[in-house]
Amino acid sequence: MLTAEERAEIEAEFPRYPNRKAVCIDAMKIVQKHRGWLADDALRDIGELLEMSAADLDGVATFYNLLFRRPVGRHVIYLCDSVSCWIMGSDRQCKHLSERLKIEPGETTADGRFTLLPVVCLGACDRAPVMMIDDDTHFDLNPEKIDGILERYG
Repeated sequence: MLTAEERAEIEAEFPRYPNRKAVCIDAMKIVQKHRGWLADDALRDIGELLEMSAADLDGVATFYNLLFRRPVGRHVIYLCDSVSCWIMGSDRQCKHLSERLKIEPGETTADGRFTLLPVVCLGACDRAPVMMIDDDTHFDLNPEKIDGILERYG
């Protein structure tokens, strides 16, 4: 069941769109903001409000890499693995993150603190390699810099 707050935030988006179905991405982002991810029951409840099937919502959710269909850590690390970042050593930074956090890409640390996700591009090729943690972008990475950055996220 959607909370009153989730429902109100979703309904506040209705005037911005031509119909309810067009609100689907914003609706999923709102629910994810409150719950951390989109469980099957969340999609069902959003679908009821937007007059969409859970299957249609799942198709949208699985297309976008910023909508999570399974639980993620408190902080999500997006590590760019585009050609520019790869040339500048993103593979080494990924190896360092995996060793430091004791997880592989796509996994979450045992304490639920971090999830490591490779992404195609973060749009900062001139400052590669690049990662984003939550909404913060970090540039010109190296292992020492990464270690310092990770300490900022409790």
